[in-house]
Amino acid sequence: MQLSPILLFHIGAGTTGVLSGFVAVFLRKGSRGHRMAGNVFFIAMLGLGATGAYMGLMKSEPTNFLAGVLTSYLVATSWVTARRRDERTGIFDFGALLVALGVGIGYMLYGLAATNSAKGTVDGIPAGMLFTMGSVALLAATGDVRLLVRGGVSGARRLSRHLWRMCFSLFIASASVFLARAHLFPALLRKTGMLYLLSFLPLILMVFWMIRVRIGRASGRKPIPQGCLPTPSAAG
Repeated sequence: MQLSPILLFHIGAGTTGVLSGFVAVFLRKGSRGHRMAGNVFFIAMLGLGATGAYMGLMKSEPTNFLAGVLTSYLVATSWVTARRRDERTGIFDFGALLVALGVGIGYMLYGLAATNSAKGTVDGIPAGMLFTMGSVALLAATGDVRLLVRGGVSGARRLSRHLWRMCFSLFIASASVFLARAHLFPALLRKTGMLYLLSFLPLILMVFWMIRVRIGRASGRKPIPQGCLPTPSAAG
């Protein structure tokens, strides 16, 4: 079967995003290698989200379109949070809020449609997953509202915003590679549950880092080594 150039790019971007994302997570925060892996992850994930949204639109698969938009939104807002100086907002943040609200409402509507359908799915996706993704988008929108009301974020709040959005976008990419295309991997990986571990590892790491950030904030210590967030001239 011949694959279209868009699909090939989509698969390549997803694979690159997963590999660079895991490299960035496990490298020392603030190191040159971490920043380089972050650069690759950011570009690859934007490519993954954009092509996913395009293919969803062309194939009349609205939930896949929403997944692509959500992926791009999460990685873009996380990127901007890392690059921007503390306590600042801009027109980008208003636009991001509208995107998150649109995606969240869209997922919720399709979740209701799946609940009322004979198969309990829309585009093959069960209602529970649609409601989960919608909740994530609306949670992100709530964070955008807080950002705008406060006029920006700093310190642990800034770090938390950066971390959870990057980790969740990595989870979307990992699940797309290891779960959605499990048939491409050896039977040993499928039978041992390794594909599930690799898919959900970004969420496990997200919980770990969020707890560490909160503990560091409560104790007055820096939650992670200095330099985890890049300077305005570097990527994160």
